[in-house]
Parts: sequence; structure tokens; C-alpha cells
Amino acid sequence: MFDRHELEAFLTLAEELHFGRTAERLHVSTSRISQTIAKLERRVGVPLFDRTSRRVELSAVGRQLYEEVRPAWTRIGVAFERAVDAGRGITGTLEAAFIGAAAGQLLAGASGLMRDRWPGCAVRIREAQLGQVVPWLRDGEVDLVLAHVPMPAPGIVSGPVLVREARMLAVPPGHPFARRASVSLDDLAGVTVLRLPDTLPEAFRAAYTPPRTPSGRPVAAGPAGETFQEILTLVGAGQGVFPVGAQARRYYARPDVVYVPFDDAPPLEWGLLWRADAATARVRAFAQAAYDLVHDHP
Repeated sequence: MFDRHELEAFLTLAEELHFGRTAERLHVSTSRISQTIAKLERRVGVPLFDRTSRRVELSAVGRQLYEEVRPAWTRIGVAFERAVDAGRGITGTLEAAFIGAAAGQLLAGASGLMRDRWPGCAVRIREAQLGQVVPWLRDGEVDLVLAHVPMPAPGIVSGPVLVREARMLAVPPGHPFARRASVSLDDLAGVTVLRLPDTLPEAFRAAYTPPRTPSGRPVAAGPAGETFQEILTLVGAGQGVFPVGAQARRYYARPDVVYVPFDDAPPLEWGLLWRADAATARVRAFAQAAYDLVHDHP
């Protein structure tokens, strides 16, 4: 049988596929993780991971073990948190983060409603940058983040969609698109599109800034920006264009950026994100408060 430390080491390495990041998440040394995994593999009798000098991957047996163990471990964690919350009530401090000014306003409103409902629970609000969303959640630095959903990252849960907004394309004022009433997704084949930080899941980046247009034409990738303001600055400097939500036109009005509506792009969706194994009563209560706020529920 696993002990708790062995189980955490295996599940974390299965999600990170990197010994260094696994050690950082669990606050132990890399050698400790290597020793723990080696001990587990000796007990199982087959490798749980395939290792090379460049990459770490789950073996077939390791993947099967992860898929069977992770749901059970998550349920154990949630059950324990529920027991603690039932005994203590919804108290303590909830760490909440947001991406962008509009999300900050929504999060502040939900925090006020949360305090009205649960006076014993404090909510601390922080701004996160684009590339910090997944690391902050995985490291437990915050309990939840209000950001674009879904976020296809292992162990991260997306709550209900709270807000939908139209997509627009941020371009510099002298760009040919700046004089148009609208653009299409296929128009992206003729321009350089700036990229999101590499710390975001690849599937999320591909959905936000696709490598190809709907007709299959390739989209040229420009430099990556670490923050939204950095990306807009790169747009203004003529280094590329970038898809944004319609709220950017109100909250990020700049003389060096023009926002042009898409006529065929699906809306961007916003919601709360949290770790699957950290869905405490506080997190669930805050998610309900945010949902009620935007749906005008009492």
C-alpha cells in the first residue's frame, strides 16, 4: 500500500512530468522524489514512468494507476475538508485571485456577498498575471482564480461560466484592420499573432490563439507576453495582433491600440478555477456567491 507521501509524490509527478517541479510543489528535494518513485516501482515490479535525459512520461502501468488512484485520492481530500468545515463552519480566510480589471470588479462583488453570508470567512483578493494561474493554484498560493475557462490542466476544475463576452482583435492604429468594421478568424492567416505565456496549458493557448484558422491556413506566431499590459504594449509597438475580450475596449483604452470586433468567433467565457483536491466548503460557498451575483439571485 502507498503511504500519504508516496501517493502525493506519484500523483504530482504524474501531473508535472518533471522531477524538479514536483519537488517544488511538495517542498522536498528532487532526490527525495527520485528515491520515493524508485521505491514504488520496486514494490510494483514495473516502471511507473519512462525517463530519458529530456523528458519524463507515464508508462502504461503508471497511467492506469494514476487514472484509478487520482479520483479516489481527490474524494478522500474533499471528504476530509468537508468534515473539517462541518465542524468549524465556513470560517478562516479564502485566497482569491483575478485576471484583469473586469474580473477584479466581479470578484470584489462576489467577495462582498460572501462576507454578508458568512461573516466569519475573510476573503483576500489578489491580482494574478496570465502565467501565474496554474502555478498559483497547484502550489496552494490561492484557493481559486477568476479567469478564462475552461483551463485544461490536470487537477484543475472549472466552475460554471459566469460571464460571456464577444471577442475582438487588438491591433495598432496604423494597421489595415484598424479601419475595418470587423474581422474574421481567417483574417489571422495574414498577420502575426502574439502568444500567451508558455506556463499556460498548451490546449488553452491553442484555443485562445489558434495555430491555424478555421479553413486550415497557418497563423504566424509572434513573441509571447507575460502580462496583458505587456501584450498590449507589443501590439502598440507593431509586433503583432492579439485576440481579446470586448471588456478590453472599456478597461484598457489606449492611444496605441484599436479594438476590432470578430464577426465569427465564439465568445470568451469567464469562470472560477480551483484545484480538484481543494474544493473546500469555503471554495464552494464562494463559487455559489459569484454565481448568484451574476444571476441576480438573493
